[in-house]
Amino acid sequence: MANEKTVKPFGMKDKVGYMFGDCANDFTFILCAMFLMKFYTDVMGVSAAIVGLMMLVAKAVDAVTDVLMGQICDRSSVTAKGKFAPWLRRLMGPVALASVLMYAVWFKNMPMGFKIFWMFFTYLLYGSIFYTGVNIPYGSMASALSSEPKDRTSLSTFRSIGATLAAMGIGVIIPMVVFYKDQATGNMMFSGEKMLCAAIVCSVLAVISYILCYTMTTERVKMTKVTEKFSFRTFWKTMISSRSLVGIVVSALLLLIVQLALTGMNNYIYPNYFKNRAAISLASLLSSLVILALSTFIGKVASAIGKKETSIAGAILGAASMGIAFFIHTGNIAVWFVFFLIGYVGLACFNLLCWAMITDVIDDMEIKNGVRSDGSIYAVYSFARKLGQAAASGLTGVLLSLVGYTKETAFDPAVTDGIYNITTLVPAAAFLALAIALTFLYPLDKKRVIENTKLLHGEK
Repeated sequence: MANEKTVKPFGMKDKVGYMFGDCANDFTFILCAMFLMKFYTDVMGVSAAIVGLMMLVAKAVDAVTDVLMGQICDRSSVTAKGKFAPWLRRLMGPVALASVLMYAVWFKNMPMGFKIFWMFFTYLLYGSIFYTGVNIPYGSMASALSSEPKDRTSLSTFRSIGATLAAMGIGVIIPMVVFYKDQATGNMMFSGEKMLCAAIVCSVLAVISYILCYTMTTERVKMTKVTEKFSFRTFWKTMISSRSLVGIVVSALLLLIVQLALTGMNNYIYPNYFKNRAAISLASLLSSLVILALSTFIGKVASAIGKKETSIAGAILGAASMGIAFFIHTGNIAVWFVFFLIGYVGLACFNLLCWAMITDVIDDMEIKNGVRSDGSIYAVYSFARKLGQAAASGLTGVLLSLVGYTKETAFDPAVTDGIYNITTLVPAAAFLALAIALTFLYPLDKKRVIENTKLLHGEK
């Protein structure tokens, strides 16, 4: 890592600017996570299992494109604006357009084969190419904004705040727009046309947020350009040999299974099981408020007991909450919200700190290997998060099919009970696995992070 130039000190402008970057990402990412499967099952008539399979297959492509983008970042020349920020300006338009194309409601009467083709094509275009192209440099940029651990922890917190603000807008407002009550049956139905309009609005907001991130942040830690010849085999061998990277990758995968199983199933458990459309918005609002509330003090807690230690405690809390909810199988929505929100507190403990933890991993690998590869390491981490998203969507898609969910059976009692079981059991199991992974696989506890920071700063 090069020494920091004499530039304006790291401050609130950087934090807020970086926050807008995750707002931008999640205006399209969370929209996809929450509504894409619902759109294709209920509007386009595609089987939930096929949608889940598509998301899993796409990750094989991401294994290549994420690593490729990480290498492109590491080998990019350092411009006056920095090494990573220019990629936001280059690709913000394409990623926004690709997001809109996924909700092509005008094709709903086309043959099923064409609809499946379009679903695969646009999902790969959005997630594996353009979202990868903007997300990898954005995540890598955190290391360049400051070299101080406390600053990076604050960036992780503000990044999570940005994601929460986007999730709040999407989760609270959009369900009230895209769901409507069928007068003949009294059931909550999903509007494909309104979903397309929502996607357009979110893409416009994403572009605006990318511009704010680009203009408000300053890359003051200048990274050296990687010039060594790239070997895919050597790359993966180096990555796999790092216990800290393997630990954070496994943990990220499990985190996304928890998060997307909870938020993605909102569109099924509330309108189908509880028969309450407004509850989708309420769940998104309350979960967002949980994250915003925790963000005000989670950094102090992590500084006191450690990021790893705080995340483990949260995972145990979440596993207990969702496990109890599974066994009591409540039909009372107020009781459900109690367990749901306790589980979300557990989720937020790791979610607010994970971005700071990946910079700890980058530092750890620099000490071990003598080379700093922010883009490449973040690419592996990003791939794990996408894999977690796909695993959650794929698993829930298969499970929805196994309990018999189709457009026609969506409100059958046996199916709605199955929806409840999926929404509780999958997060409970993933929470428990997350606690185990952080405890026994991820090695960067508070003591080791402090030691690494001293080594990088030349202290004894």
